Order: sequence, then C-alpha cells, then structure tokens
Amino acid sequence: MMQTPLSRRATFKLAGAAALLPALGSMETFAMPNESSAKLNCSVQRLNLRHTWTTTMSSSAYRETVVVGYARDGITGHGEGAPIVRYKEFPAEAAKAIEAITSQITSADPYTYRRSLAKIRAALGDHQRAAMAAVDIAFFDWLGQKYGLPLYKLFGVDPAGAPLTDISIGIDTPEITRQKTREAADFPVLKIKVGLKTDEATIEAVRSVTNKPLRVDANEGWTDPEEAIRKINWLETQGVEYVEQPMPAHMFEETRYVRSKVHLPIIADEACTSAAMIPKLAEAYDGINIKLDKSGGLLEALRWVEVARASQLKVMIGCMISSSCSITAAAHIAPLVDHVDLDANLLISNDPLRGVRVEKGKLILPTGPGLGLTPAE
Repeated sequence: MMQTPLSRRATFKLAGAAALLPALGSMETFAMPNESSAKLNCSVQRLNLRHTWTTTMSSSAYRETVVVGYARDGITGHGEGAPIVRYKEFPAEAAKAIEAITSQITSADPYTYRRSLAKIRAALGDHQRAAMAAVDIAFFDWLGQKYGLPLYKLFGVDPAGAPLTDISIGIDTPEITRQKTREAADFPVLKIKVGLKTDEATIEAVRSVTNKPLRVDANEGWTDPEEAIRKINWLETQGVEYVEQPMPAHMFEETRYVRSKVHLPIIADEACTSAAMIPKLAEAYDGINIKLDKSGGLLEALRWVEVARASQLKVMIGCMISSSCSITAAAHIAPLVDHVDLDANLLISNDPLRGVRVEKGKLILPTGPGLGLTPAE
C-alpha cells in the first residue's frame, strides 16, 4: 500500500600491512621514539580518487588522512582519521598533534582503554577529533588482535544485522553523473550530493539511468528556507528517502521551520559534532549522521548511538574519504545503526589495505581478529 506523505516520517526507518601501517604518498612522516613497551608510528597518507570528488564545500582529485600504527607485545593495531576542513582540522597538524603526545599514548594501558582514551582525548583537545579517531581505532584493533576476536564480537553485535550501504555520487555534469550512476549498478541504493543550482539537473540525470531509491546530501548548501522546502518536496516526488543537512548548521531555527513544512526525514551531519548536542538536535532533525572522524573514534561513536536512541532519533553511520582502515572500523558497529553510508574506500584507487567488502550493498566483514585488515595486493 502506498504511504501517505504525512505517514512517511512516522514509519521511516534510518533502519578503523606490514608491521606498521604504510603511508602511501605521505606528506610527512614522524619517527616516534620508544617511550615504553609500546611503539607508535604516525604519518599522513594521500588517497587518490577514482573521480574528482565535488561537494558544495570543495572539489579534489585526492584527500589525505592521518594513519597510526600502535605496536605492543608483537601486535600492531592500525588506525586512521580523516581531518575535516569544515572544522578547521588538517592532516599534517593532526599528525603533529599525535607526535606531541607520543609518550602519553605509548605509556597508556590499552586494557583500561576508557580511562586511557579519555586522557588522550583531553591531551589532543577538541579540535583534533580525526587524530583522536586514528589513535582510538588503533587501540581497538590492537585489543581485538590481542584477544583473538573481531571487533564486532568485542562490541557484542551481529555483523549480519548491518543495513545495506549506499554509494555516493558527487556533484558533476549530467553526463558524468549518468556515467557514475551506471558504474554503481551493483548498489541497491544511491546517495546523491546536491546543494547547488544544478540540483534538479543532477537528479534528473540519475533518474534517466535508474529508478533505485535515492538519498541526498546537501552539505549545508541551501541557505533560503523556502528554497529548501521547495527542493525537498520536489525530491520526495523523485523517490528520495531522506535529506541530509539541507541548511547550514548554524541555521537551527530555519531548519526546524523547514522540517515542519516537509515530509521527508532530515538528518543532521555537519550540525552534529558532539554527544552533548544530540538531544537539542531532536527539535529540528529526525536523525544524526555519525562519522568516526567527527566523534573521535569508536568509543565515542558508541556513546553517540546511545544518546541518539535516548533522544528518539534515528542513526546513520557515514564516512569521510578514507581507506579501508577507517571504513572497516565503522563497519564493525554498523549493525547498531539504521542506515549506512560506508563507501569511501570504494571511491579511491590506491587503498593500501583490504578489510570490509561490499556485495550488492551488503557489508561483508573480515573474520580476522581486531579490524581484520590485510595488506592490499
């Protein structure tokens, strides 16, 4: 039975190599001293994109992430964080921030990870969340390997319960958009980047190729509430399931107004940067997008999930442009969320690792301990 527009929100379900991780094409590499029984290696790696990646915020043929190798007792845990320019975080600075507290990281007790990670987070500060994510993921990868268990078992979740992931299509010309849509034939759901004057042409190009369900992400691109309302209501007619961050994060009241005039669920991404702000977001949004690079790793991401549930918000887990290290880390907690957007490792051409696989949108986690990563062939 076809749902009426007013029932859609009510029924809608938005249902982290070698001994130390190599940094391909790194800008800087820091050789860190052995301060304790543990060793730390940190570097900046360049990830080349298969297609130029364009959103309302930037356009690039590559992105850079900070990667960490945490070695102790003959085991190396790998971690990765993608600094987000939107929050004034940058790869080289993230690596320097980690370098500055190397002795604190290597002397920390990984078994008491809650206390240890809290101290590291405080030392890094609020503006180094991607650096924190890299350290956090490396700790958990190490712990999983030490215990001989994949992370999803440590977290008590069933990997079979993860929702299907979509694949993202960046802003481009209609011709290239159609090409990208055809290349995504194996994915049952597509995520389309919008937020410019060309939005209608972009969606029409996609719809000329496929009738699959769509999700759209405006990346704060619409600044006029009436424009946002008009576009969202039009997108509803195009088979779109939800709209991510339609307006700038600071336009909270405007977003609340837009939400009162549309039927599609609205998801907070750029507007959601801490667990503390999640309850307030429930006044203007229907769900939140968790990214390990925003939360500062897995431990805090798990807290975001719980706070969102307590606030009666739906939860999706997304990603920045990252390698299989970060994407696999996020995939280990994907069964805890309603919707998944973990595709960045599929958008790059020089992924140094292999981890989670995708088969027709289904996440296939490795069975090895920790993250389960292996070097790329």
